[in-house]
Amino acid sequence: MKYEMNWNELKKKLKQKYPQLTTIDLLIVEGEEEDMLRMVEYKLGKTQNEMKEIIALL
Repeated sequence: MKYEMNWNELKKKLKQKYPQLTTIDLLIVEGEEEDMLRMVEYKLGKTQNEMKEIIALL
């Protein structure tokens, strides 16, 4: 998934909206972006489509 904004800015906005997310939760390891996103979806109780919509609206 490609993001319209810089990942650091997106990470900051996600942490503001969902304070239960930690820096570790949002750590992207090259090649494992989808794994990170699935873990965040699970932690927030959101589907992949819901997360895509949340990210699009930030």
